[in-house]
Amino acid sequence: MTNISKAHIQADHIPTDHVVTDQSATESAATASVVTASSATDHASTARSITTDAANAHASARNIVLQAKGLSRHYDDGQRRLDILKGVDLSIASGEMVAIIGASGSGKSTLLHCLGLLDRPDAGEVYVNGQATNGLNEVQRSRLRNKSLGFVYQFHHLLGEFTALDNVAMPLIVRRLSRNEARTKAHVLLERVGLGDRMTHYPSQLSGGERQRVALARAMVTEPSCVLADEPTGNLDRETAEDMFNWLRQAVQAGGTSLVVVTHDLALAARADRQFTMTSGLLAVK
Repeated sequence: MTNISKAHIQADHIPTDHVVTDQSATESAATASVVTASSATDHASTARSITTDAANAHASARNIVLQAKGLSRHYDDGQRRLDILKGVDLSIASGEMVAIIGASGSGKSTLLHCLGLLDRPDAGEVYVNGQATNGLNEVQRSRLRNKSLGFVYQFHHLLGEFTALDNVAMPLIVRRLSRNEARTKAHVLLERVGLGDRMTHYPSQLSGGERQRVALARAMVTEPSCVLADEPTGNLDRETAEDMFNWLRQAVQAGGTSLVVVTHDLALAARADRQFTMTSGLLAVK
């Protein structure tokens, strides 16, 4: 899970986040094996492309707030190249909830970082409310991120020296809103996630579920077009995770915001409007 610093409040965090063929007994057997394997791979790849395209077409019928086109990302560890994303396409419509499921190392968090302008793809492009982002410098990307996107992580990353109210108000203060105006908006969001009676409490005085709800309110306070959530219920027990997921849905629906959530929890993912799986850098409809 990606670790981020307190600087994430300012939307400036930048994370740090396979075939050998044996010679067969006969040439004919080897040829048949290669042709069959190649055909199966081609069919599987085509099927993934068709189903993903169909799902994205569903989103395209509505207003698109976040879009990835042909995203590829790789890392070099000094000895080999690791392909993390392999030509990923994804469109997120206004007001919808999308879940991405995958094993650790499948590329889902890297995809979320690229969608959130926290990382740059090696190929392809991300569009935020129709705006291409490859040509933006880091200051411009930070401004767009702060204006249009919200983030919720597995760990709440609240500032311990501030109350719940001021933690939620912080992104607005970064935008240079007056403290009173920022607190007024933060008050509304905390009421929305059921924490109207906990506003003056510090993170150390809140339960794990309450801290995550404060983090959700902080992500929503800027009225983003889309909230990106990376394992937001990962540190919570089942009952608290269910409650957190319900708060996520309610907050998104109340604000007209889209939500992309990365999770290992199949039961929670099944409640999203659409579900995708990430496998070895490839995105497919579940």
